[in-house]
Amino acid sequence: MSKAVFPGSFDPVTNGHLDLIKRASKIFDRLVVGVLINSAKKPLFSVEERVEMIEELTSEFGNVTVQSFDGLLVDFVKMTDSDVIVRGLRTSQDFEYELPLAQTNYKLSDGTDTIFLATAPEHSYISSSAVKELLRYSADISDMVPAQVYKRLT
Repeated sequence: MSKAVFPGSFDPVTNGHLDLIKRASKIFDRLVVGVLINSAKKPLFSVEERVEMIEELTSEFGNVTVQSFDGLLVDFVKMTDSDVIVRGLRTSQDFEYELPLAQTNYKLSDGTDTIFLATAPEHSYISSSAVKELLRYSADISDMVPAQVYKRLT
């Protein structure tokens, strides 16, 4: 059975995140969405709210679970008995950022691979940071986040 972790802060979860979760859930027998607890940042939503939203959004996927975590990703991967880390790539800059992390995780975990999924073109410009910035200026973000998330943001 293939098991993967898709980690992130998901603050807020975007349509790009949801697309990657859906696609990864078709590739792996089990997908754990790992919601990172990052005490260095002030999130829009609590970790509990983010977990709840993702659970709601992925309830139709029978093989997706959602858990929060803090600490090293490789420890979370081990704790969930997963084999692979899934990461999304929007741009070449994402790859430059993600590659050293994937290599470090491989080394620290004694062999956990990272699989990169290219973001669908219609979502390539969306990031949680951009959504937060646009929201700050009251811009229309309705096509960037799922409807349930949009309702909580507005």
